[in-house]
Amino acid sequence: MADNLLVSAERWAADDIDPLTAAELTALIARARSGDSSALEEIADAFDGTLEFGTAGLRGRLGPGSNRMNRVVVARAAAGLAAYLVEHGGHSIVIGYDARRNSDVFAHDTAQIMAGAGISAMVLPRPLPTPVTAFAIHFLGTSAAVMVTASHNPPEDNGYKVYLGDGCQIVSPADAEISACISRVGAVADIPRSDDYVTLDDGVLDAYISSAEHLLPPGPRDITTVYTAMHGVGGDVFVRAARGSGFPDPHRVAAQFEPDARFPTVAFPNPEEPGAMDLAIAEAKAQGADIIIANDPDADRCAAGIPANGTYRMLTGDEVGWLLGWWTVERMRRSGGPMVGTFAQSIVSGTLLKAIALDAGLDYAATLTGFKWIARVPGLAYGYEEALGYCVDPAYVTDKDGITAALVLMEMAAHLKAEGRGIQDVLDDLARRFGLYLTSQVSVRVGDVSLIADAMARLRFAPPRELGGRNVQEVVDLEEGAYGLPATDGLLYVLDGARVVIRPSGTEPKLKCYLQIVMPADGDLDAAKEAGRADMSALRVSVSGALGLD
Repeated sequence: MADNLLVSAERWAADDIDPLTAAELTALIARARSGDSSALEEIADAFDGTLEFGTAGLRGRLGPGSNRMNRVVVARAAAGLAAYLVEHGGHSIVIGYDARRNSDVFAHDTAQIMAGAGISAMVLPRPLPTPVTAFAIHFLGTSAAVMVTASHNPPEDNGYKVYLGDGCQIVSPADAEISACISRVGAVADIPRSDDYVTLDDGVLDAYISSAEHLLPPGPRDITTVYTAMHGVGGDVFVRAARGSGFPDPHRVAAQFEPDARFPTVAFPNPEEPGAMDLAIAEAKAQGADIIIANDPDADRCAAGIPANGTYRMLTGDEVGWLLGWWTVERMRRSGGPMVGTFAQSIVSGTLLKAIALDAGLDYAATLTGFKWIARVPGLAYGYEEALGYCVDPAYVTDKDGITAALVLMEMAAHLKAEGRGIQDVLDDLARRFGLYLTSQVSVRVGDVSLIADAMARLRFAPPRELGGRNVQEVVDLEEGAYGLPATDGLLYVLDGARVVIRPSGTEPKLKCYLQIVMPADGDLDAAKEAGRADMSALRVSVSGALGLD
């Protein structure tokens, strides 16, 4: 078996169009043939199947092999996507990329292959945020878009995200149809290529920033902001948009502002990860900031922090989602315009948004996880998912957008400051009106992804009877379809005054659990918060034990 594996690896290395990954694989093969077991294990993992193209496109480790992100895998994906577009009458594509390793190479390979298939291909001029690509598909009227990014994944990863002409990320059946086209691609060396593609100027970026600036009506702009780009591509675009919207220049976390594919100051380039916001909090203390804003590396997500007890605390993704929902309603009320549109959120997100929407007379929808679903909700006025994804301008970007979300958060904070109030005051008011909603996560990263499937099977076969001292009243298997949603791999446990949703991550080797507790808060709010924190701690411990992955 080992010899067959090495022969297959040698064939791959001989056909690899990238001399760097070919040389890397050749060196691994030599080590394996000399008896190095670790090299053989690495090769086995690199060729353990094929990196699957799904609704998240492609995402995985960089390196040689069919189970890695490399120029061979990307070329096959581009050729398959090109064939799909031709079959469906597609005529044009815009391609964006971030500053991760090989993102520019993958983007230009894609442009050559699209042009070789007779599709008009346009490449953004340099590494730019994902929302600019999502905007470009509408602005340019293209049939599709590709964004080369692994978002907030570790430095060794990269990815390949696909949008179709409606401006949304792909969903079924398009993902399966594109995957089938990829499977029919022959030798990579035989894929037609052409240099007859266009590298765009800054026109798309200028239009995106203009659109973002016009999203904010006139109003207070006196706000002190600390900003981190998390070593990604959002920094210059955010600063330019903030300045153009009338805000004072944000104070930058200098060590994290410029793009750097190594992400040297963080273990994981994700604002949600422990320690990722330490530098931003330190800068906020130094500047006496009113708000901290963080984008993830491709700037489609936005995190926020606020003053709290002499220091700063990062808001949860749900808290930001509720605040932006509240402020969207407030904007409608203050403008005197009609209260119309739909608020939407993923099923794993905290449900306070539903109460806010219905109280304002707006429609509400819950969707499966991901903006590929949220962005498709008819009449969308605002949408969010708890993983720091917010859509505040659905007319122009039908995806999450960390730049425009940040601007709207700053607008809200400036209005509140002018009124002598703060962001925590709004959260407390919402608790008194609708109840105290507390949300948290339990997330387990595994080295062997089969452990996730095993855990889900165990939980389906023998669901827990209680979690955190609360009886499980109902078990909803989302794989069977529920609440009118398409089937998905997930479990929802309805508890007394609480709920837990468990699902495998679609982009990382993680099993993720989403916890919510709702408590009355019509009395002593501080006491309710303290009791809620204790209850949530107990629920987290109980859920962790039920997973059986420790």
